[in-house]
Amino acid sequence: MATGDKEYEALTKHERLIQYIEKLSIGTKLSVRSMAEEFEVSEGTAYKAIKEAETLGLVSTKERIGTVRIERKKRGKLERLTFAEVADIVEGRLYGGASGLNKTLHKFVIGAMELDAMVRYIDAGSLLIVGNREKAHRCALEQGAGVLITGGFGTSEDVNRLADTLGLPIISSKHDTYTVASMINRAMFDRLIKQKIMLVEDIVTYSRPVETMRLGESVDDFYKLSARTGGSRFPVLDDRGRVVGMMTMKDAEGAPAGQLVDKLMTRHLITAALNIPIASAAHTMVAEGIDLLPIVDKNRKLLAAISRSEVLDAMRYTGRQSESGDTFDDLISAGFTKTEIAEDGKWVYKGRITPQMSGTFGIISEGVIVTLMTLAARGLIRELGKRDHIVESLTTYFVRPVQLESEVAIVPKLLEMSRKNAKLEVELTDAGGLAAKAMLTAQLMDPF
Repeated sequence: MATGDKEYEALTKHERLIQYIEKLSIGTKLSVRSMAEEFEVSEGTAYKAIKEAETLGLVSTKERIGTVRIERKKRGKLERLTFAEVADIVEGRLYGGASGLNKTLHKFVIGAMELDAMVRYIDAGSLLIVGNREKAHRCALEQGAGVLITGGFGTSEDVNRLADTLGLPIISSKHDTYTVASMINRAMFDRLIKQKIMLVEDIVTYSRPVETMRLGESVDDFYKLSARTGGSRFPVLDDRGRVVGMMTMKDAEGAPAGQLVDKLMTRHLITAALNIPIASAAHTMVAEGIDLLPIVDKNRKLLAAISRSEVLDAMRYTGRQSESGDTFDDLISAGFTKTEIAEDGKWVYKGRITPQMSGTFGIISEGVIVTLMTLAARGLIRELGKRDHIVESLTTYFVRPVQLESEVAIVPKLLEMSRKNAKLEVELTDAGGLAAKAMLTAQLMDPF
């Protein structure tokens, strides 16, 4: 058997295993050995399928419980943390209650008080963060709460058995209470920030079929499809649904009606995955001048397609969303205000350099200077050009150090703006004059 045939056969088995996992009921346990025996494949093939299913969010593998089919979480609203996620965040070890790892919790209670006082704050679905206090562990379980033991301590076998019976996890972490609370808060804060980053998967419409062509179809078939749909660009699929090319009106021009698309289509086409940011997809589509972007899985199977107008509409929506969680850019620019210089119509951003902005030698960090000047340039582009954009290049000159607590002014100046690009000059000055200067080029997208 040829090497290509072996790869084809292995891939087919892999796809069958993924489809089998998708159809399992939530909570079903599965193992490499049982899957290998049932489908008559090697354990290596079964293992690869389970690992991909884990990446896709179809299964979860946890200590003392094995691999279980879970419900794939959807983006769109902020999900509560599960006990399993908390265990991962705090690098925890599970002592009991493995069956409750996928339960969600609604609050944390730090057990730094007497037991009688602590009980008032513990309820079902909460998590008690406490040290080596067995009575508190038992009390929390009886109230329907999970337990996170800090300092690397464990608990008694009786308490572990109670946790197993109630399906409420007992997790131990080597970190102290303060560190554990900080790690959980940081994870929740990061989740808030990620939530506002729109991905391709947030805008794809699976219910609307993608108009495609197949290998073996002709130019005549292309024109019929174009007339029926009004489109001029179609992904070309092989017999297994993989995207192998793109057929466009330009490819078909001047070709005989019976000419196969196999010979005319663009083979080195651009595709995208579901988990890339919308901004990245927009940059690719604008830079390459394409109006339809096929969305594929890791095996290049077509999942959906998005148009340029859909991507740009999504970016405009994202720009109007309320902020959830502050990024470093938000924190750095928080103390700066924008005003217009009446005499020449320029914009100026003024603010104070805070101690948090300091670098190695007690002066402002070069990275902070770059961020401030970039944000000022972005503001001017949006004000004058009414355009979404992505920075392509930035050259920065540091003239002299800027001291902490200095009042600085940042003035962006537009040098040139075309349909596709904008070039700007940005100056940062303090009481002593010019301190830094930057030349920036941005790629512009369609107007609002």
